[in-house]
Amino acid sequence: MFRRAFWFTAGAAAGVWATTKVNRQLKKLTPESLAAQAADKAVEAGHRLKDFALDVRAGMTQREDELNDALGLHQDPDRPDNVTALPGPRRLRAIENDQINHRPKLSYNRNEDH
Repeated sequence: MFRRAFWFTAGAAAGVWATTKVNRQLKKLTPESLAAQAADKAVEAGHRLKDFALDVRAGMTQREDELNDALGLHQDPDRPDNVTALPGPRRLRAIENDQINHRPKLSYNRNEDH
């Protein structure tokens, strides 16, 4: 008699356990639950993408500073942030060369050919 009662109780417990597992899985597969899961994953991916972009930006700034130091470009306090200027003598030479090699712009009117 005790054996039958034991197996009956074990079977009932297994049935309850299986039923609760199936119901939990079915609740996970409802459209509302799937939408919530997708939204959570999208937010998580957005945070990872933002972190990646910030890391890239920091690396770019660091590398730009290294290149500016290597090329002798210095930050001009009169200019807005993140805009570099050539040092004085180089800048003047660049301006002089630009004025010497400056050619007047020729306008082309398509209607003149007709």
